[in-house]
Amino acid sequence: MEGPGFSPEQQNYLKGFMAGVEARRGALAPAGGGTAPADALRAAQDATLAKGGKLVPQEEAKREKHPLDRWDEITARAEAGQFPKPIDDFIGRFHGLFFVGPAQDAFMCRLRIPGGILTAHQAREVAAIAEECGGGYIDITTRANLQIRMIPAARGPEVVMRLGEIGLLPRGTGADNIRNITASPTVGIDPREWVDTRPILRALHHHILNTRDLFGLPRKFNISLDGGGSIAVLEETNDIALSVVRVNGEHRFRLGLGGITGHQDLAEPSDVAVLPGEVVKLCDAILRVFIAHGDRTDRKKARLKYLLDAWGHDRFLAEVETLLGAPLPRFDVATMERPAAPDRLAHVGQHAQRQEGLHWLGVVVPAARLSAEQLRGLADIAQRQGNGELRLTVWQNLLIPHVADVAAAQAALATLGLTIEANALRAGLVACTGSAGCKFAAADTKRNGLEIASFLEERITLDAPLNIHLTGCHHSCAQHFIADIGLLGAKVEQGEEVLPGYDIHLGGGAAQEARIGRLIRPKVTEDAVAPLLLNILRQWQAGRAPGESFRDFCARHGDAELNGMLEA
Repeated sequence: MEGPGFSPEQQNYLKGFMAGVEARRGALAPAGGGTAPADALRAAQDATLAKGGKLVPQEEAKREKHPLDRWDEITARAEAGQFPKPIDDFIGRFHGLFFVGPAQDAFMCRLRIPGGILTAHQAREVAAIAEECGGGYIDITTRANLQIRMIPAARGPEVVMRLGEIGLLPRGTGADNIRNITASPTVGIDPREWVDTRPILRALHHHILNTRDLFGLPRKFNISLDGGGSIAVLEETNDIALSVVRVNGEHRFRLGLGGITGHQDLAEPSDVAVLPGEVVKLCDAILRVFIAHGDRTDRKKARLKYLLDAWGHDRFLAEVETLLGAPLPRFDVATMERPAAPDRLAHVGQHAQRQEGLHWLGVVVPAARLSAEQLRGLADIAQRQGNGELRLTVWQNLLIPHVADVAAAQAALATLGLTIEANALRAGLVACTGSAGCKFAAADTKRNGLEIASFLEERITLDAPLNIHLTGCHHSCAQHFIADIGLLGAKVEQGEEVLPGYDIHLGGGAAQEARIGRLIRPKVTEDAVAPLLLNILRQWQAGRAPGESFRDFCARHGDAELNGMLEA
């Protein structure tokens, strides 16, 4: 680049330009170096076909034209006021738009909010979009995210574009992509925290959005980072579970793989533990192995879990090491020190921050649903009483951090019909969208959840945390298998009638108490669930050992005993 034809300024510019080219090339190449295929998706599909496999329709659609290149089709349908047919709906989900008919003749837009951290400015615009383009309300999800519903056919692209303008482009929030990355919601403010995960989260989020190859997965993918804070982030339910540990006085992230609770599997922890600066490279390599070798012939077997089942974890990690071009850092698990167990009530109420005189307030959001007016009001409170941030949690509520005048903030919340106070039943209530907004759901989970909580709290007072999760279908968006009480939507035949109801699972757990709940009684009509739960909760309170959790109480009783307690 040096020579008589270039001034020093031009030489510096060209050096910077070429450095940018090399950096971009490195971002698209496998983490261990070498050259990435021009299209990793097509290369993986070619390999499947070469082995005699038949691509499923979704793979054929991706092969015909990459979903990220089909925005013009989405806008054309919007101009015609048309909703997409099923395969086109699948493509639209790469851009964040979900047609949810017949439950609702409308789009739902799922946002992308890494770590669940939302600014007041962003919250106000989300509220405006929900009001002007949707049903005027916003749902909080179990991935510390937001969803806007009741969007007409003509307004879908407008929603996506407006979200992009405030830095919340919903690209890849559905279909075969990496979903919203979850992380500790109290990063930077929690006295118990070991590592502030925000720099890692930011780097990984932008790496995903700016690496086209990573939009070629066989099925959806979840990633979570736990920095050791007070609030559990359920990393064990993710395909990649990264949990902070201390090894030889050094903070590292221990790798777990294959969490998918809808299929009754938690992530299996390994002896691999990487430094914070190595997380992005590790995730990239894992994703590329999955892209190259995941199943593209059977949607039911296309999640990471099934590749791990077929290969075993050792072979999978060996492939990751080959791609990285170096061994993964491994340690004796016995030398890995873990943080203290999370506080099961830290996501609600008032909690002191590490910053003297400041608190985070955990706001209770009934049925995980906010009106546009409430979200706008929360943004105002965050700006006036805090630092202008709202932080979403995987427990379907939100935090207002950096609050000095707690009384003033509580008074402002009361004007919105919101509170930070919750009993154990309300604090641990989680529900998916349910049949009111999802075609797969067999029950109206949000309505039923509030009804069950109301019934129970009038008849029993709990003195220990309890989680009741209601999920409408086998996709388990509300993660019923890891709840103390997990309710899975079911159709119940009674004579000639088919009624909505639930399968009752008991004894699940999360974080240090992670465990898959057991099916104790199937097919209970929705109106019969609450009285049965009241019976077993009374049995727990009367028959537990000192300090015994509901999970541990269930663990020392057999299925037949627990089934009997439902009737006691």
